[in-house]
Amino acid sequence: MSSIKFGTSGLRGLVTDLVGGPSYAYACAFFRSVPTGGDRREVVIGRDLRDSSPGIAATVASAAAAMGFTAIDCGALPTPALALEAMRRGACAVMVTGSHIPEDRNGLKFYRPEGEITKADEAAILKALGDMEAVGDMEAVGALPDSTSYDPDAITRYRQRYGAAFAPDLLQGLRVAVYQQSSVARDLLAELLAGFGAAVTPVGRSDTFVPIDTEAHRPEDIATIADVMASGAYDALVTTDGDADRPLIADGSGRIVRGDVLGLITARFLGADTVVVPVTAGSALEQAGGFRQVLRTRVGSPFVIAGMEQAKAAGAGIVVGFEANGGFLLGSDVTRDGRVLPALSTRDAMLPILATLAAARAAGRSLADLVASLDAGEMASDRLPNTPSERSGAFLERLGDAAFRSTFLKPVGVPQDVDRQDGVRIGLDSGRTIHFRASGNAPELRCYAEAKSEREAQDLVRWGLGAAAAAMAD
Repeated sequence: MSSIKFGTSGLRGLVTDLVGGPSYAYACAFFRSVPTGGDRREVVIGRDLRDSSPGIAATVASAAAAMGFTAIDCGALPTPALALEAMRRGACAVMVTGSHIPEDRNGLKFYRPEGEITKADEAAILKALGDMEAVGDMEAVGALPDSTSYDPDAITRYRQRYGAAFAPDLLQGLRVAVYQQSSVARDLLAELLAGFGAAVTPVGRSDTFVPIDTEAHRPEDIATIADVMASGAYDALVTTDGDADRPLIADGSGRIVRGDVLGLITARFLGADTVVVPVTAGSALEQAGGFRQVLRTRVGSPFVIAGMEQAKAAGAGIVVGFEANGGFLLGSDVTRDGRVLPALSTRDAMLPILATLAAARAAGRSLADLVASLDAGEMASDRLPNTPSERSGAFLERLGDAAFRSTFLKPVGVPQDVDRQDGVRIGLDSGRTIHFRASGNAPELRCYAEAKSEREAQDLVRWGLGAAAAAMAD
């Protein structure tokens, strides 16, 4: 059975399942089924820094040529930079990336000229895929076809987007470590921060792929960040996941700031009045965010984008969205001090990094003090790997039953409100919450918890995963 499937954002699977015929077939199905801007049959193609990405990108370009599209190779660049280029050209786009998952996996992210594909588009691609079975045995393509053109300036235009939107002294005086690892934005990020006046020190550059997950932090990444920040030489450390659509920021002590807190700070910095977030974001948004409206959705950028479109159609002002992993989506143009930042309704890491650091500087506070002032509580998350969807699905179905739920949760509290929009999110009588959901990207059961203290949240996650494992073993 193939590991390839659509997850919360794009197509993912094992490299061994994706190279050659499968990636060619999915790309052809995309070109065949999704509206791509009328007569303008162009596709911009980008990739992350995984070893497998250049070959898969060449396969996508070959598929484009076979379907009558002009392929434009934009090289290695952040996913939001590729999306911005597609919007500028009125072209569609394919980004070859597995985002934060390990290097033995990779994926494809598809874009229409106006932005990310929808869940309806995913269904159309899968329907068209049945017609492409004849190419399933195609060998991997070694190089881009001769018809492919090359545009190395897309990443430059992405950098200029932020250079034009903010004052050149935005980060003046801040000392920032840029954890470069294998992020496709590792050089861009250092250049951008330095261009706004920060004193930048690149650290931790890697020639092998590092699967940075901005939501479920690996112990080795936590240790690396703590070691870098132990000297006290930096006000913050910043980095991104592999394709630079999710940020990670640590304060001066090396403590990683939650992604939804980064989103909260950024939304306030931009003056947003309507915020759209998935159910995994913390409740501080409603309690202390100061927003006119907070809309909650299922996990995944397509759902957040749909929520933003709903809010704009209802007449909302400045609309933004973000996820618990920190990826920020700008649904409206924003004007600050006479400078305009145009909307970019796809997940982005650069904006929350810039806005969070700028907000701390503008407030005259350390990042740690700024975060503490929000009183956002604490959240924790972790996962049970190698949990097939049929096992996690059966567990979540049982958890939806009130009698089982009460018995299951008795060691930690009495269930109160229940949200089944994505998995099962349960409020407990102690003011804590616990949330179980199956990952959309990998065979995993994820557990999220919210509590007053970090230790309490972590303990609740540990209990939840242990209890879930025991329940699934019954």
